[in-house]
Amino acid sequence: MVTKTEKKLNLLPIEVLDQASECLKVLAHPVRLRMVEILMQGKFAVHEIAEICKLNPNQTCDHLRLLKGHRLLDSKREGRTVYYTIAAPQLVGIIECIRKNCKIT
Repeated sequence: MVTKTEKKLNLLPIEVLDQASECLKVLAHPVRLRMVEILMQGKFAVHEIAEICKLNPNQTCDHLRLLKGHRLLDSKREGRTVYYTIAAPQLVGIIECIRKNCKIT
């Protein structure tokens, strides 16, 4: 039941906040945020992401697997190479929000 006070406020449905919370929990790691930032610029192979993030391939795969498991990324195998891309368009907005609001002064 919606109260009179809630009717006056412009609030998101709790289901939307649940989804946002899950997304933010998964992204709440600097390496995963960096990976999203990289993938905003195109598709990249695991070894390329690992090199840019200065991680070993196993660590990189673990992070990518988590992001993909939450349907934030897609992957496609081309021969022996796996390429990742952004699957969830809201990731771009999250990174842009971070760029705009979380600058170190």
